[in-house]
Amino acid sequence: MPKRGYHHGNLRQALVDAALELIADKGPQGFTLSEAAKRAGVTPAAVYRHFEGREDLIAEIARQGYEIFADLMDYAFDDGKPSAMAAFESTGRAYLAFARKYPGHYVAMFESGVSVNRTPELATAAARARGVLEAAAEALSEHIPPEKRPPPAMFSAHIWAMSHGVVELYARGAPGRQTPFPPEDLLETGIGIYLRGLGLIAPDG
Repeated sequence: MPKRGYHHGNLRQALVDAALELIADKGPQGFTLSEAAKRAGVTPAAVYRHFEGREDLIAEIARQGYEIFADLMDYAFDDGKPSAMAAFESTGRAYLAFARKYPGHYVAMFESGVSVNRTPELATAAARARGVLEAAAEALSEHIPPEKRPPPAMFSAHIWAMSHGVVELYARGAPGRQTPFPPEDLLETGIGIYLRGLGLIAPDG
C-alpha cells in the first residue's frame, strides 16, 4: 500500500484513519500498532509519540465517534421539534444511521472492550452523547406529574439498548439475519410499544 501523505501536525489523525481501516479489515483486536504505523506510512516509533498503546489509539477513535454521534443525535433531536415524540423517534433513526455510516467508529465505541473511562476526553464525549438522549427522554415525559414520571435516564437507557440491538441484529448486514421489516420500522414500533407501556404516550397516540 502506498504511503499516506501527511503534513506535520496531523500524524495523529493519519494513525486514526489507518486504524479505522484496520478495524474494518480485522476487527478492533486484530491489528497491532506497528500495522497501523505501516498503513499510515510511518515508523512504529512515531506512533508512540502520540499513543501509548493500541487501546489508547482505539480510545481516540471512540472519542471521535462519540463526538460525531452526539452531533448527529443533537441535530436529530432539534430541540424537541416538531414534537417531543417525533424528536425522540428521530434520535433513534440517527442511531441507526450512525452505525451504518461510521462502522469503524461504532465498533471502537461499543465492541472494542475499551472503557468509556479510558481517558477523560472519551468519558466527556460519551456523556455528551448520552445526555442528548436523556434530554429527549425528559422532554417526552414533561406532561406527566413529576411523582409519576419514570426516570429519563432509565428509559433513555432502555431505548439505547433497543437501538443497539436492532443495529446488531439487522442494520449491519450480518448474513442470515434477515427480517421483512426495515430496521427503522422495527425500532420505531418497538419504541412506541415501550413508551405506551410506560404511559408516556396514549394507547392511540
